[in-house]
Amino acid sequence: MKSLNKIFLMTGVVFLLIGCQKMDRPALGEYETDTEVIPTTPLRFYLPFDSTEVKHKQLNIRFADSISARPCMFPDANIKAVAGVRGTAYKGADNVAIRYLNANDMKAATSFSIAFWMKQTVAEADGRTQFLFSLVDETYSWAKSAVFLMVEHATLTDATVKVVVMDQWLEFAGANKLKKPMFDGNWHHWTMTYDETTSKMGYYFDGVKIDNAPAGALDVKKDGNPRGKLDFSAATSLVVGGYNRHGGAPGTSDDWMKSFTGSIDQFRMYNKVLTAAEVKELFDNKK
Repeated sequence: MKSLNKIFLMTGVVFLLIGCQKMDRPALGEYETDTEVIPTTPLRFYLPFDSTEVKHKQLNIRFADSISARPCMFPDANIKAVAGVRGTAYKGADNVAIRYLNANDMKAATSFSIAFWMKQTVAEADGRTQFLFSLVDETYSWAKSAVFLMVEHATLTDATVKVVVMDQWLEFAGANKLKKPMFDGNWHHWTMTYDETTSKMGYYFDGVKIDNAPAGALDVKKDGNPRGKLDFSAATSLVVGGYNRHGGAPGTSDDWMKSFTGSIDQFRMYNKVLTAAEVKELFDNKK
């Protein structure tokens, strides 16, 4: 009987070793953690997408936030690193995106600025409704997002742009489509800001403020009144390059909601309103 038990034990060990050898997982130290990171400047979260260290050849590490060194959560194989506006950039694909456990302490922000470079052709856009990013927040019944940006109806000269902030839609749509060449296949810089003192959004394209933005894209309200300070305290993860479900986060599965198949570079989130001069400096220096 003892001999039989030894045989079973040895067989189990062999199977265990074989199973471990077949497991495909990152090396120790490359897993996501929920360790809180408190940045020391208004730039709270930053994705340059271009780490060149040998250990960053693994894509989820290469796409790490430069402030906390937190990697994205195991991106799909269809996502690529391509030539960026500087260094390398994120290149998206259908039905996938990258997700981060959080955006450091951006959930404490009461005003914000979000800036990044994007590149896509009209043919790549293909009439799709594409999501650029989403700050996941399950307290919102449909969107499951505290803030997101989507684009649709792209042409060489204009596009529909819609931003949602805490369940309010802010739109460049219809006769007020954004008349900028966002989808001409060149790199373009986009910045959006929210100022709690005025309860207004601001938008910049290629370093220049969009002064003719419609009222429906500017005034952020709550119960009909100026919203004032934002409350992102219930926000969880951050999805870049798509909507929640594309990064494996909770959210509606409506088929019209597509991921962004173009390229994104230098993705930055601030807990303050950038000035026009600061936005221009980002554009001029390809930051």
